[in-house]
Amino acid sequence: MDNSLKIKTRSNRLKKALNPKHLVLLFFTTLVLLTWQCASIQQPTGGPKDSIPPKILKETPPNLTRNFNAEKIVIEFDEFIKLTNQFKEISVSPDIERALNPRIKKKNLEIIVPDSLEENTTYTINFGKALTDFNEGNPLPNYSYVFSTGDVIDSLSVSGSVTNALTKEREKEITVMLIPTRQDSIFGKRKANIFTSTDTAGNFRLSNLREDTYRIYALKEENNDRIYNAPGELIGFLNDSIHLDKDTAGIRLEIFKGIPKDFRLLDRKIESNGKAIFAFNKPLENPNIVIRHPQQLNESKIVEYNKTRDSATVWLSELTFDSLKVQFLDGNNHLDSITMRRGRNDKYDRDFIITDNLTGNRVNRIKHIELTAGSPVQSIDRNKIILVEDSVPRTNFQIAKDTTTERKYIIRYNWRPKRNYELTLEEGTFSGHFGDKNKEVTKSFTMDETENFGDILLKMNVPDTTQQYLVQLINEKKDFIFRSVPIMESKTIPLRQFPGGKYTIRIIYDENKNGKWDTGDAIVRRHPERIWYLDKTFIIRANWEQEESIDIPK
Repeated sequence: MDNSLKIKTRSNRLKKALNPKHLVLLFFTTLVLLTWQCASIQQPTGGPKDSIPPKILKETPPNLTRNFNAEKIVIEFDEFIKLTNQFKEISVSPDIERALNPRIKKKNLEIIVPDSLEENTTYTINFGKALTDFNEGNPLPNYSYVFSTGDVIDSLSVSGSVTNALTKEREKEITVMLIPTRQDSIFGKRKANIFTSTDTAGNFRLSNLREDTYRIYALKEENNDRIYNAPGELIGFLNDSIHLDKDTAGIRLEIFKGIPKDFRLLDRKIESNGKAIFAFNKPLENPNIVIRHPQQLNESKIVEYNKTRDSATVWLSELTFDSLKVQFLDGNNHLDSITMRRGRNDKYDRDFIITDNLTGNRVNRIKHIELTAGSPVQSIDRNKIILVEDSVPRTNFQIAKDTTTERKYIIRYNWRPKRNYELTLEEGTFSGHFGDKNKEVTKSFTMDETENFGDILLKMNVPDTTQQYLVQLINEKKDFIFRSVPIMESKTIPLRQFPGGKYTIRIIYDENKNGKWDTGDAIVRRHPERIWYLDKTFIIRANWEQEESIDIPK
């Protein structure tokens, strides 16, 4: 092909390529590709996590509308949203015949209004924590949409706070409910429809309420159904109903974990060493466990209950049984009976291990040495306890049984610094009830030379000598009791040799004088025993004695 023909062919191709139709097609193709790339949504990377709840931009009709007659409510947000647990979280007060069926359309929430609304009535749609942003699930808490089918919107309010009855700390995210006295109570099947949640400071507020007589409850829920029906739920209440005819503030609710009405076994098992362990859902006043089969095991069994009497350990004299039939009683009242069957490959072998309380192989002059056996001890042979101090045998130590358990013994000695100690328990030092004997064990240790112990004298002044008070020395976190002393008169309580650190005092108004704090019972409307905390902490200093004067409030 000659050059003129090639040039002519290329020219024809260029004219064809520059055809206006082709140019238009090329333009739109490029535009679509660019638009698709710009519009593709990708997960943002890096930066702080979004923790901001969705924001309401517009409500149609506006919130607090009077003479409401709209067929649909539209709420517009600043971002995409979703509904979470809508059937549990969303409620209408007062009740309506048909449940609401809100729907999400992009950034809008739409609600079709039922045609069965009553005249001259204020309605409140409580959303609880149902409204969240789409990506992170941040909830918009306690949002309510209020409207009235009449000329007036109910405007009464109730506010207050929720604290823990035991710790006196403010409680957040607690459901506070207002129930008209004519409705089912919080213990029934009908859930409360006037509710809110406490904020981070433990405060709550219920608004747009009508004049009525109510009962008020606070509930730390397990299943979010606004009904008190789970054993682990904490509840608080006012004894009396309130007639709401004006704004009411300063309501104080204290939540507590009540005692379940019905007895139930939480756990049951037979461990490899043959001991049976049982856990109850509530403390028992006079617990009793009976082995019904095999009956011969009942007389020889040994039972140990924990301090709160809500769990038990049972040791059996013989471990070849195929099954156990166990009955549980409180006094003479039958509670439950169960059968525990041995697995085909289950083997039970007794152990009689002796453990100690030495931490870091150091002993101190306060706790000394605590020896705990794996099962109840029938006897000990002191001659088989060998204590050596710097290679010199010592026999002037003391050994005493702990009064709180059949399995613990305490060895006391005038421990001295810069000495090396060795304690040997020869085989057979401890003997169990079923022929068990310990194996030989040797422990080396030194004395803890920190000597970080001090004394405090509590000068207690009581307001009423007919009332019993429990004076409790507790840690700063309020979750551990070092000492509990009952008193009924003003006196000085010496607390000797406590580790250095921060402490505080808790007073329990022991109304029934049983030496412990008794929780409440919402079913019979009984509150827990009252508690008062000293409003300061104090420091026990090493080798120092101090005095604190405390006036117990009436």
